[in-house]
Amino acid sequence: MKEIIRMLHKDNYSCVIVNKGDIRAFSQRGVADLFYLLKNDPDFLKDASIADKVVGKAAAALMILGGIQELYTDVISLSALKILHDANIKVDFDQIVPYIQNRDKSDWCPMERISYNEESVEAILPLIEAFIEKMKNNHLTA
Repeated sequence: MKEIIRMLHKDNYSCVIVNKGDIRAFSQRGVADLFYLLKNDPDFLKDASIADKVVGKAAAALMILGGIQELYTDVISLSALKILHDANIKVDFDQIVPYIQNRDKSDWCPMERISYNEESVEAILPLIEAFIEKMKNNHLTA
């Protein structure tokens, strides 16, 4: 875990994941990398350890659905911490916040907003899928 936390900060990744000695580092914004892994390489998430810069409820839901074992994050939202604890996932963090803010700190992160009132991680997944699909479509037409 110490090695992936070091990589997270030294190399300025958004997320670093280790599973059975295989370390992968990611740089996309938001939950895109976790979503991709869950959909395309779910075995890599099963029992993995993750170091992430910011974890809100949507990211936590993807981690739970993927079956991760432990998480370190610089910043975590209260709702994310609750569902991770409820799923018996070991969590270490530097800072806890009431909710994750958007990039310019003017409002809630859109992923935090859409997942905040959902109780089950299974209910959060289709909301994330719809959001990502909408973002893809907006980039194609913009």
